Amino acid sequence: MKAEIRDVEPNPQLVWDTINAYQRTAALHAAIDLDLFTLIADGIDTVADLVAKSGASARGIRILCDYLAVTGFLWKSDIGYQLTPTSSVFLNRKSPGFMGSMVNFLNSPKLMAGFANFTETVRRGATQLESGGVNEPEFSEWVTFAEYMTPLMTNACELIAEECARVSGSPMRVLDLGAGHGLFGIAVARRIPEAEITAQDWPNVLKIAQRNAYSAGIGDRYHLLPGDVLEIDLGREYGIVLLPNLLHHFEQSTCIQILQKTHRSMTEGGRLMILEFVPNEDRVTPAIPASFALMMLGVTPAGDVYTTRQLHQLLSAAGFGRPIVVPVPQSPQCLVMSNRCS
Repeated sequence: MKAEIRDVEPNPQLVWDTINAYQRTAALHAAIDLDLFTLIADGIDTVADLVAKSGASARGIRILCDYLAVTGFLWKSDIGYQLTPTSSVFLNRKSPGFMGSMVNFLNSPKLMAGFANFTETVRRGATQLESGGVNEPEFSEWVTFAEYMTPLMTNACELIAEECARVSGSPMRVLDLGAGHGLFGIAVARRIPEAEITAQDWPNVLKIAQRNAYSAGIGDRYHLLPGDVLEIDLGREYGIVLLPNLLHHFEQSTCIQILQKTHRSMTEGGRLMILEFVPNEDRVTPAIPASFALMMLGVTPAGDVYTTRQLHQLLSAAGFGRPIVVPVPQSPQCLVMSNRCS
């Protein structure tokens, strides 16, 4: 059967917008750096006032704010600029939902270098970044990730902590693999007072996780396991293992290796909790999980996103049961839960 051909008009704007998409990124990054959204939220909403407060040029502020109005981040009126619902919640630095810090990681020079001469990357089928890209041992940008990517994790942390609270057993030993900022394990520890958390990651990243643990008041129950997840001894008898945002960095054979090693570290019937971008079987929907595969092409040797069916196959090969997939509220990610069954 031939694929359905949609009856739509040719759209030259799509081509124009995509060729110039780097300008959109640059404009948003500049607005965040200048704190324009926060200033406008505080009532500083004319070009003259924004110039006085930000120290930027009048020409620059006028053109940037007009562009942000064109792209949907601001509303413009005769008297000044206003935030949209999106920029009010996610780009005002004083908002609890502020996501602007994420540009420090996602738009960092090291990550963006993975998309230079992308034609050659597609030909190779692997990143052109040296030493394995983001899979490089003690990759420095993972510290940046731990510092600045936390806004994306709030709802996932709450969901994981709630699901962990449903698991019986005390005292509870929890292993957080690729812990990064540590917020997943920390959320579990705050939700379950008897839980002991062991966080695994590179030593430079675990410094951030440990700092966050002490700030959260659970430092005495937070233990560090530095090193490469593929090389170090993970220990034994964990009732819960958290595996957030790790599998997509690797090809399926390495994912199975990680899952098998995780399996050996757990108690019988223990619960594995994976956080991932999970596309539909068509691999083009939903938009963010499906398009995340392109990021993995740019910055890893063999990483990818995996559908529910593929995750089931990976888990089954490592001795886990059929996964339960739960969308994370207000997030492009899913929580994938499976029990150690053999």
